[in-house]
Amino acid sequence: MSLTKKGLPGLSASIKDKLIQQALERKLRQAGQEPPSRTLFQSSARKNAIPEEFYRFDLHPGYRQLQIMNEGAARMGVRSPFFKLHEGTAGADTQIGGKSYINYASYNYLGMSGDPVVQAAARQAMERYGTSVSASRLVSGERPIHRELERALANIYEVDEAIAFVSGHATNVSTIGYLFGPRDLILHDEFIHNSILQGAQLSGARRLSFPHNDWAALDDILTEQRHQFERVLIVLEGIYSMDGDYPDLPRFVEIKRRHKAFLMVDEAHSLGVMGKRGYGIREHFGLAGKDVDIWMGTLSKTLAGCGGYIAGEHALIEHLKFLAPGFLYSVGMPPSVAAASLAALRRMQDLPERVATMQARGRYFLETAQAAGIDTGSSTGYAVVPAITASSLKAARLSASLFEQGINVQPILYPAVPEKSARLRFFISCLHTEAQLTRTVAALSALLQNGH
Repeated sequence: MSLTKKGLPGLSASIKDKLIQQALERKLRQAGQEPPSRTLFQSSARKNAIPEEFYRFDLHPGYRQLQIMNEGAARMGVRSPFFKLHEGTAGADTQIGGKSYINYASYNYLGMSGDPVVQAAARQAMERYGTSVSASRLVSGERPIHRELERALANIYEVDEAIAFVSGHATNVSTIGYLFGPRDLILHDEFIHNSILQGAQLSGARRLSFPHNDWAALDDILTEQRHQFERVLIVLEGIYSMDGDYPDLPRFVEIKRRHKAFLMVDEAHSLGVMGKRGYGIREHFGLAGKDVDIWMGTLSKTLAGCGGYIAGEHALIEHLKFLAPGFLYSVGMPPSVAAASLAALRRMQDLPERVATMQARGRYFLETAQAAGIDTGSSTGYAVVPAITASSLKAARLSASLFEQGINVQPILYPAVPEKSARLRFFISCLHTEAQLTRTVAALSALLQNGH
């Protein structure tokens, strides 16, 4: 008999609805599916019984929260600091709204974005291969420039091979999401990047964080937890993008070996920034490439492109090339982007003075800011220096006031960081002059002293 109200004569409407609901739930369970929450079933099966917020984006909780935040900022006279329209190459200087600004909001650490040699390499690749490879690399999107870039990256780390993805965020999501599963454990620094968290969630592995840069706490967790899981992954960053500090990597290498775990280091902000030649945290500590199982980095900072990479042993890279969804099912990197990043990498090797200048400018800015009484947290001066305000509103107002003085620096607000950790974040490049850095610290110090 059909489960309709017409096929159940003699029963009240409410009883009929209940019987229909129970029958549907039984069918779902028989099919191995969990029935929807009972709160979704109303006294009537009519469409208009579904709450509007379940089918309208303008009532989505995330959008409504965004509206509340924007309305609150408007009432306090704070303009949005986001989506500023840069009208040219963003280096130590930039053009916004026809005006020139000292720029601290770009990752162009070695000035490679806008470098004539890098731009020429991109143009030549585009003219030879087109603007797109128009396919996944596995099927017909492979080009010589991809392999050249990957060989050069592998050589930097002194490992077998490397693989380049079209997105830095997707590199972490796809690599971690694919390699690990429900029987595994992922341990990460509490300040790790969102892409790591998303990858861990996709994997289904158990995820635990440990206090920032606290290798002893990690050791304790592994001592207690390691034997409950199959594979264990430890994830760190070379330089933490919010704080500008770095881990004691040799300690973590020793711990991962003793507990037989994998170690992954995200070098998005440390390649080109740490080490005498800019080879990253490995060079800084004098480690071998094989000391870390998974080297990850992005092409969008020092390397003036877009995308990400994984470098490591042959088995790891071959595995990812054929089975990682973010690589397998994605179009290959545009030739011009691969060529630009390869040229930037070679320029970094040919011009080590850029690395030295960037490191010197970072130290100068950090020391000058600290001397002015600005709270720079745990920054070591390697390209990233925060000015902690402990208030999102204060950070937004300081950013707006500095912008009026020709200085472009972005505020980092809650929920990107805890409210007590709200800050301005300064990215320092080799193109910044000491005069620009001095002027900036003086302007910020004056605002802070005047109660901004």
